[in-house]
Amino acid sequence: MKSTEAKTNTIGVDVPREDLKKRIELIEEAYEFMLGYAAQGLPGDREARSGAQLRDYLGRCDTALTGLADLCSRLLLEENDYSADRPPAFTSVLERDARDAQAAIQLVLAQPSISSQLIDNLNASIHVRALLTDLFLIAEILKT
Repeated sequence: MKSTEAKTNTIGVDVPREDLKKRIELIEEAYEFMLGYAAQGLPGDREARSGAQLRDYLGRCDTALTGLADLCSRLLLEENDYSADRPPAFTSVLERDARDAQAAIQLVLAQPSISSQLIDNLNASIHVRALLTDLFLIAEILKT
């Protein structure tokens, strides 16, 4: 059943929606930065000023992915005709894709040096692409 009242904070901002919007922005910003980084042809991030920025973007993306599926599920339950005992099946797809993309990002972050080629491979990862597509779908659904 659809909720008729949005949950808002004291300034009238829809908190879960703003949280989701911010998370999506962080993930998209990281992806865009990674595209530019991959194009630089760098042998490793230690030699490049952009290396620290890369690690910062990846770290913020990693943080944004934690709990993302739960947040989306909550919004879908509040705003669509789903019940808590039967949430949208897509939630499990998003959870898996976010977890898989997060694992790939964490693997890259654990490397002592991150080359442009490594980031190019991360960008091409089906896990990252699936996550981005999931987010585009969720954002479009929650727009209405």
